[in-house]
Amino acid sequence: MDHGKTEEWLQTVPLFQGLSKKQLREVSSVATRLNEPAGAVLTKEGQTGYEFIVVLEGEIEIRKGDRVVASRGPGSYVGEIALLDNRPRTATVVAKTPVVIEVIGRREFRSLLADAPELSEEIMSTMAQRLSELDADADT
Repeated sequence: MDHGKTEEWLQTVPLFQGLSKKQLREVSSVATRLNEPAGAVLTKEGQTGYEFIVVLEGEIEIRKGDRVVASRGPGSYVGEIALLDNRPRTATVVAKTPVVIEVIGRREFRSLLADAPELSEEIMSTMAQRLSELDADADT
């Protein structure tokens, strides 16, 4: 795998834009690039989460039960709630189109957050926002 190319891709993701070259190299060294077809299930609601997923190309759908609650495209990420809050997946994520994703395992993800506090702050902020949206959704 060409880590230089991966670092270039990762730099286009808003989450990683504040990272140094060294930190980007670290992220690319622990990330695994996958190409998934449209319709592929990337996470399943209720299951234990073992990875953090960053979308580089394509579109994904976030589903709660039978409802599509959000669509996200390149630069978005999912999976942080299960990894940080030690809870089952809060939603099912499906590739709406063919996607190129980077997948980072739980241990590597936690190590990255320890080494890059700015990443940790951004992800915690996103997690808090998504959890409050889920709580609001549960009230309807």
